[in-house]
Amino acid sequence: MTNPYNICIWRPVSECTDCTIAGRLKCHFKLGDLLHFMGLFLSIVLPAIIGMVLGGYSWYILGWLVLLAILLGIWENRVLCSHCPYFAEKGSMLRCFANYGLYKLWRYHPGPISRSGKIQFVIILILLTCYPFPFLILGGQYILAFLTALGIAISGWTLQKFHCSQCVNFSCVLNRVPKEVVDEFLKRNPVMREAWEESGWKTGNMNS
Repeated sequence: MTNPYNICIWRPVSECTDCTIAGRLKCHFKLGDLLHFMGLFLSIVLPAIIGMVLGGYSWYILGWLVLLAILLGIWENRVLCSHCPYFAEKGSMLRCFANYGLYKLWRYHPGPISRSGKIQFVIILILLTCYPFPFLILGGQYILAFLTALGIAISGWTLQKFHCSQCVNFSCVLNRVPKEVVDEFLKRNPVMREAWEESGWKTGNMNS
């Protein structure tokens, strides 16, 4: 069974015809969304790597890669990804528009992310994005440091505008999906609804 939690995003698309929030969420994987996300990631990483190389800190790029593997592959895997409906698909590989190909180390957690988890995710973001700046500054690569910071700012705005406003990982600290859309999604997914309400979520007009 590929959909053990009966999450609607893993049901046949033909079942979406009666969905009142169709088109308001990124609830089915699309290659274009993944490529867009990767493009935003590269707008940060490329100027940072070039600056670290030109500044004489090439070996520290390896440290960034190790940090990336630990923070995304293990830590974020648990505190963020394991709460996402995309994580609910049976199998060892995550298929979503942000962390496609990530190995699923943990079980799926249908409830919302805890306050502690949200704080940990913010720490992960800070560690990942701030890592190259000391080396860029020490290496005198001020223009590339500025371009990296600009990439972070533009990517953050773009994510909020086009991805976070439609992402089904509703309890992420960056998520901007309206509550009424979240409620309707939970109505279609009883396993999530039960876990969210047990965590204190107050749903509106959900008697069915």
